[in-house]
Amino acid sequence: MLEILRLRIRAVGRHFRKWFKGLPMEEGKDTVIGVGRASGQARVLPQRLIRLLAFFVALSFTFSVVSIYMIRYFGVINSSVASVNPTLVSCDEEALSMEEWIKPPSNLMHRMSDQELLWRASLVPRLNEYPFKRVPKIAFMFLTKGPLPLAPLWERFFKGHEGLYSIYIHSLPSFEPNFRSSSVFYKRHIPSQVSEWGKMSMCDAERRLLANALLDISNERFVLLSESCIPLHNFTTVYNYIVRSKYSFMNAFDDPGPYGRGRYNENMYPEVNISDWRKGSQWFEINRKLAVYIIQDTKFYPLFSEFCKPACYVDEHYFPTMLTIQAPNLLANRSITWVDWSRGGAHPATFGSSDISEEFMTRLFEGHSCTYNDEPSSLCYLFARKFSPSTLEALLV
Repeated sequence: MLEILRLRIRAVGRHFRKWFKGLPMEEGKDTVIGVGRASGQARVLPQRLIRLLAFFVALSFTFSVVSIYMIRYFGVINSSVASVNPTLVSCDEEALSMEEWIKPPSNLMHRMSDQELLWRASLVPRLNEYPFKRVPKIAFMFLTKGPLPLAPLWERFFKGHEGLYSIYIHSLPSFEPNFRSSSVFYKRHIPSQVSEWGKMSMCDAERRLLANALLDISNERFVLLSESCIPLHNFTTVYNYIVRSKYSFMNAFDDPGPYGRGRYNENMYPEVNISDWRKGSQWFEINRKLAVYIIQDTKFYPLFSEFCKPACYVDEHYFPTMLTIQAPNLLANRSITWVDWSRGGAHPATFGSSDISEEFMTRLFEGHSCTYNDEPSSLCYLFARKFSPSTLEALLV
C-alpha cells in the first residue's frame, strides 16, 4: 500500500516539473499579469515571485493528494493521539472502580437532608455474595445528649480491634465535641437534630444513626447505646456473640396491660392490628436486613407519628411492632443490655460510684438464663446501663 502511495506522489511530482518547464519564464524577461484600467499602465511581476506562487500551489496540491490516499487506505490517522499519555483520569474508570463503591465515607458530617440520607442508605445489593473480601463489622451507635463521660472505658474496650467496628454518635446539634485526634470517637459525630424522649424525634435520631452506619457496606450488625452504657465483656466476646447470632436482639413482647395494649390506637388498623402491638426496650441490636427495614419504612412511620403520642411512647413500640409484623422469625425477643427496674418508676435505676462493688458486679454477670441460637445459655447480657460519670474510676480498676 505504501509503495502505491509513493508511486502516486512521484507521478504528481513529474506532472509539475513538466508544467514548470512549459512556463514562459526566460531569464531577464517579465510577464504581464494584469492591466490597471485607471492608469492604463501594465503591472509586471518578477519571475521569482511567480515561481514562488507556483511552488506553493504545487505543494498544496501534492499535500491534498497525499491526504486523500492516506485517508482512503488507512482511515483517520490517530497515532499521534494514541502516543500521548493522557494526564486526566477518565470519569468512567473512576465510577467503575470497586474501591469507590465499598469504601466508607471519609467524613461523617455530610450535607444530606434526612430524606436524601434515608434514600441513599436504602440502596442495597441484591446479590448475597460479595465480590470482594468482606470482614463483618459491628456499628456501635451512641445516642447522647452531649459528652461521653465513660469514653475512657470504651477506649479500652475498642483498643486493638480496628477493622472490626465502626462508631457513630448522635448528640444535640449545639454540642461541640473535643475528642483528641487519637481517640476512637474523634470525628465520629453525624449530622443531628433535637430528639426528645418518648416522641417520634427519638426514633428519627435512631433511624439517622442506622442510615449513616448503613453507608459503610462492611457494617453487618448495629448496636444502639447511650452515654450511660458500659460493656460487660471484652471486645472479642462481644463481637463473636453478636456476629455469630442467628437472631437480632430486639425486645418485643405482648403486654396486655394498660402500658402495653392499653396504648394501642384503633386508627392504626388495618396496617397494625392490636394482636400485632408490641412493647420493648429502646436499646437494641439488629442485623443489616432489619436496619434497612427500619430506615426504608414509609408504611408504619406515619401511623406511629400521628397516633402514638404520650402516654403512648413511640420509642417503646414503633420498632418492636413493625419488625414483629415484617420479620418475626429474625427476632430473639430479648435485649442484650441489662437494666435494673427493681426500684420502680418510669425509668430504670441509675448507678453511682457507691454502687460499684464486688457484690454488684457479681449480680451483673451471674444468675441469668436465656436462649442463644435456640440453645440454653447463661451469657445473656453484653452491656448494661445506667451508669453515672462518677462510676468511671471504679469501673476502670
